[in-house]
Amino acid sequence: MNAHYYRPSRDPMALFEEEMRLRCLSVKTRKTYCLFVNGCLHYLNNKSPKDVTANDVRAYLDMLVKTGKSSSTLNTAYSSLQFYFGRILHRKFFVTIPRARKEKKLPQVLSKEEMKRMIICAGNLKHTCIIQMLYGTGMRVGELVRLRMRDIDFDRNLIMVRYGKGAKDRTALLPVAVRETLLRQSRVKQGGDFLFTNGRGGRLTEETIQKVVRHAATRADVTKLVTPHTLRHTFATHLLETGTDLRYIQELLGHASVKTTEIYTHVAASIGAITSPLDV
Repeated sequence: MNAHYYRPSRDPMALFEEEMRLRCLSVKTRKTYCLFVNGCLHYLNNKSPKDVTANDVRAYLDMLVKTGKSSSTLNTAYSSLQFYFGRILHRKFFVTIPRARKEKKLPQVLSKEEMKRMIICAGNLKHTCIIQMLYGTGMRVGELVRLRMRDIDFDRNLIMVRYGKGAKDRTALLPVAVRETLLRQSRVKQGGDFLFTNGRGGRLTEETIQKVVRHAATRADVTKLVTPHTLRHTFATHLLETGTDLRYIQELLGHASVKTTEIYTHVAASIGAITSPLDV
């Protein structure tokens, strides 16, 4: 077909999904954006998108606030709606709608003793390896479930993290503690196989990993709220506490800016080493 005469579907949602694919947004991001756009239209009783006003969008976002959604969730919803109404429908009303102010919460971090207990109490070899990999590499849960055998460089003791956040590749550490376990896996799996698989040979889901982490924390009597991301925070904080340069930690985590990584300076144990004047 002559490209000059090509006309894509004029259905706004189809155009929205096409635009996101062309921008190479992740499947997870595309699903989230569609969820918020459909949620907004449903909240407005399936009002025609071309008839939606700034007040309508404000009302939807305000509803999310009243139901206790975090500022992070609100800003994701905002971005979704701005993309849909602004870029697809060319509406200009977002200049009058403010973004939510970001919360400045400190990350939850486990002690080294808590991490040791979680590893011991993981339950089986696979679950132990999952906990060790999350804590020992600082990988995000989505990156871990996509890890394939060919991404592990045993000669250089490195792991290639493919298509991380922002569609960026980076390298992570291969912990010595899991090296032999992964080598055994490399002898029974092909390069394209996922490292962590279910009983049917498919890759584990993020939800399964979350359950593994939660159950290990419970069995280890860790009373803090623990998620896979908690182990990523713990990885970064423990590196900082042992003197690793912040720039190296930034690279290992895949942060675009060192400003993001600097939050770990607020939870590092070095602060706890200061003596209160009450105790002098």
